[in-house]
Amino acid sequence: MWSSASPSTRESTMHDHRKLGRELGLFGTDPLIGAGLPYWLPDGAAVRHSLEQYVHDLERRAGYRHVHSPVLGKRELYEVSGHWAHYRDDMYPPMDVGGEQLVLRPSLCPHHALIYRSRGRSYRELPLRIAELGGMFRSELSGALGGLNRVRAIQLNDAHVFCTLDQVEAEAAAALALIRQAYDALGIRPARYRLSLPGPGGKYVPGNWDAAVAILRSVLDGLPYDAVEGEAAFYGPKIDVQIADSAGRESTLSTVQVDFHQPEQFGLEYVGADAAKHRPVMVHRSIIGSVERAVAQLVEVHGGAFPAWLAPVQLRLLPLSAAELPYAQSLVDSCDDLRVEIASEGSLGARIRDGRLVPFQAVIGPQEVAARQLSVRLRDGSRVDARPVEDALASVLEAVRPPWPRPASRKRDPGFPVPPSR
Repeated sequence: MWSSASPSTRESTMHDHRKLGRELGLFGTDPLIGAGLPYWLPDGAAVRHSLEQYVHDLERRAGYRHVHSPVLGKRELYEVSGHWAHYRDDMYPPMDVGGEQLVLRPSLCPHHALIYRSRGRSYRELPLRIAELGGMFRSELSGALGGLNRVRAIQLNDAHVFCTLDQVEAEAAAALALIRQAYDALGIRPARYRLSLPGPGGKYVPGNWDAAVAILRSVLDGLPYDAVEGEAAFYGPKIDVQIADSAGRESTLSTVQVDFHQPEQFGLEYVGADAAKHRPVMVHRSIIGSVERAVAQLVEVHGGAFPAWLAPVQLRLLPLSAAELPYAQSLVDSCDDLRVEIASEGSLGARIRDGRLVPFQAVIGPQEVAARQLSVRLRDGSRVDARPVEDALASVLEAVRPPWPRPASRKRDPGFPVPPSR
């Protein structure tokens, strides 16, 4: 049986995602679109889509229900939530539309609070886990922008758990465990865990801060972390999972936050077992934070040699001549669940080198066509003996599946080993 190391168990060389992302054709910018507003090219969009799909399925398996909400909201919405008073400098100015002031949202949590409030709730429904991959906007200064790490239009992997006080610690712990599971699958290593606490000054709302901090300290028990004052959200303390870029600069990728404030502000309630009305607690949680920052980190960690399930091209076919092109095209047509491309221009050696970051390559000559076989070359240069094409493609397909935990009773077809990423 072939074996392979998980990306999270290997040392990685950091790369500058801004340079490599453009060289690999993942994303770009244009001054006519605007600073801090990158566009995604086909290969970058493929990586992004695979990442989004993985997180969506991870959340679904963990009991989250997915919703969609608008990227605009009335100014009054953010006055109720507290964002207008405490976060206005990072928001875009209101737009006057039909006698109302609309704002590009800086956060998804007020929308999710209203979704919770859309009907009566019972304690039997809690914890209620609501997730969304949604757009939000930050009025970043030009000098703060940088590649995909700091942008003005953000796609945020966000979720909010509405639960009883007795459920908060377990839900926050489960959220942190989900973050760590995703990092292992993605090959991301946290630079550190940070308990972000309130500091001096008036940027924080009154509330049950001591209880929230105590819960998060309990969740972090057994993990090394730094407690830092002045880094809390205006409505509550949080666990920040910090990452580092190629220059050693830290930023926050994932968070777990405990919030007593917004349920109070929006008048959220549930009917308890005693038939009385009670206030839920809101746990804010993001597994990979913004998709932009997550992809930037993946580019820097893997240097473009993404894990096979994330790779923009998973199988590259190299016909020796025009005579093998129809056979190669028939393989592409049969591979609905693989990202496959044909490379037919240039010498074979040059084509192999050009595809060095692709997990699997296959040279197709007259012998492979006649025997309906495929001999696959792995990213590390090793080769797998020729096999019937159906078996070879099935093994590649197995190797590029997202790394879901598998039941112990289910045996995995050895197939091809997952190629190492950088």
